[in-house]
Amino acid sequence: MSHTIAIRRETKSPWERRTPVTPELARQLVGKSDIEVLVQPSARRIFHDKEFVRAGARLTTDLDEASVILGVKEVPPEYLLPEKAYVFFAHVIKGQSYNMPMLAKLLELGCTLIDYEKISDDAGRRLIFFGRFAGIAGMIDSLWALGRRLAVEGIRTPLDAIDPTHTYASLDDAKAAVRAAGERIASDGLPPELLPLVIGVAGYGNVARGAREILAELPTRETAPEDLTTEAEDPSPHCIYQTTFREEHLVEPRAAEHLFELQDYYDHPERYRSTFDRFLPHLTVLMNCNYWDSRYPRLVTKKALRALYSAPSKPRLRVIGDLGCDVEGAVECTVKCTEPTDPVYVWDPESGTTTSGVEGKGPVILAVDILPAELPREASEEFAATLGHFLPELARADFSVPFDRLALPPELLRAVITHRGKLAPDFKYLEAYLAASGAT
Repeated sequence: MSHTIAIRRETKSPWERRTPVTPELARQLVGKSDIEVLVQPSARRIFHDKEFVRAGARLTTDLDEASVILGVKEVPPEYLLPEKAYVFFAHVIKGQSYNMPMLAKLLELGCTLIDYEKISDDAGRRLIFFGRFAGIAGMIDSLWALGRRLAVEGIRTPLDAIDPTHTYASLDDAKAAVRAAGERIASDGLPPELLPLVIGVAGYGNVARGAREILAELPTRETAPEDLTTEAEDPSPHCIYQTTFREEHLVEPRAAEHLFELQDYYDHPERYRSTFDRFLPHLTVLMNCNYWDSRYPRLVTKKALRALYSAPSKPRLRVIGDLGCDVEGAVECTVKCTEPTDPVYVWDPESGTTTSGVEGKGPVILAVDILPAELPREASEEFAATLGHFLPELARADFSVPFDRLALPPELLRAVITHRGKLAPDFKYLEAYLAASGAT
């Protein structure tokens, strides 16, 4: 018996060049003899169609033969086929209103939806993600934005030589450019009016790991958040100060008699309030690498930025790299998402308006919501290397059976959002979002 999976062409953004299955992974799957791989032709995909053909895949625009269809980003409702199993980043688990019509269509058509974001181990740790590459690209782009912002202020630095991530042919080339800038900082130093140049990273997960991977190419000095004031007393011009913010730096219990407890914060975020405002005056760049939803206090509020930018002295803060990219979310002044060709805007604290580019009063906001797509080849290769472990069982699964008889590895079963026209038990809560959106 032959089992057929398909890779759809991406249709959400002209910048989306990633693929969940590389030609090398397709070759491995076809080599198992009972698995066939279909590939929709795409002139945009980072791997050429011919590479998939040479790997043994079959090019076709019609994916109806496949029982499982894989992509990267959401599938528009009009492209969904009935009774198929889809695997992609669905962006529905927070009840995102813009994707409720898609979720409703999946239910109407009796489809199975498996969301990469929910593929996890027994401890709840995510297993398949592009987070590292979001951190890498976001950090490079934020350094580029900082260099441009300083230049329009008349402050020239070695950061001028860094370009946006998508302009480099490879990650190695991008890292080489950052490294070269770092060597000039180490030898020539930074202008005195910038000292200390502090980059704060909020978070310590995969996105933050990617950001720190780029910072490692620069001459950095790690400092604790509580020591930022001390570092400003006698700062070195030959390094960039780097600090990491964990949850205990971001919030405090609302009740004075209570102590901060991480698990309590995760379980009852309403018991905590943000205290991050105290760090903003010490930062040159803030990188938001945290997951956020509306239950949690914001990292940066519009109120805090208005206070910072209305102070008598000029604020140090130039750039906020919002890698979480939730509109009016953790970083409240992220009022829209951007694309690599126009990645930044300035949010004006007085008017609340935005201006494309790096000029203006207020912080430069980097809010690209498809950052890993700026490194499509490396991001696809790492993603496929992990996903490949699950694809043989996914290809051979019988999706016609009820959910309680679905023979999938537990890691995949946890990620099933819909099956045969119903929400999976763990995602029944989405019924309220569907109803509120009017999509049902």
